[in-house]
Amino acid sequence: MKKILSPSLLSADFKNLSEAMQKIESEGSGAVHIDVMDGNFVPEITYGEPVIRCIRSCSDLPFDVHLMVEKPENHIKLFSDAGADWITFHIEATNHANRVIQMIHELGKKAGVAVNPGTPVSALSEILMYADLILVMTVNPGWGNQSMIPSTLNKVRELKKIREEENYNYMISVDGGVNEKTLSSVIEAGTDVVVSGSAFFKGTLNWNK
Repeated sequence: MKKILSPSLLSADFKNLSEAMQKIESEGSGAVHIDVMDGNFVPEITYGEPVIRCIRSCSDLPFDVHLMVEKPENHIKLFSDAGADWITFHIEATNHANRVIQMIHELGKKAGVAVNPGTPVSALSEILMYADLILVMTVNPGWGNQSMIPSTLNKVRELKKIREEENYNYMISVDGGVNEKTLSSVIEAGTDVVVSGSAFFKGTLNWNK
């Protein structure tokens, strides 16, 4: 499987989002990672559906929308209509993960499930067969410019092993602290979709996958 770079728009210059989208398109990216924070599931608040709808015309790349929100089931259709192609929610944010995946699939989108650093892979055991993407948070969600927690890459290795043993089809994504120093370890662990924010927009991430 070819590795996919999904730059995080959260690290872009917000007054020049169209330029940020051009940079993402011009540097071999395979998707655009868009973090949505509600101030409840994580302390910070970012952008919502209007911003995604506005930038949708700037790119044909898949929009990889990462919902860091409580009760994601209440927001799936809104972000689908705004232009999301992949919708990822947190296993910790809902009691109805299976239903949320169904909702995403019914709208014709790919369903992703994210896990925080303190959440074990075993928490995903009942939904791995249905998911299109598993997002391993390698930092605590909600803030940029954090250092990667190295032990979280063990989850990537575990997820890769399960996928091979069970013949599942999900992609494995990593988000948090990916830079020129950590990229090689992220790839070696078995990551398929690499999310990078600060390093990508600073031009220090040497992506040639």
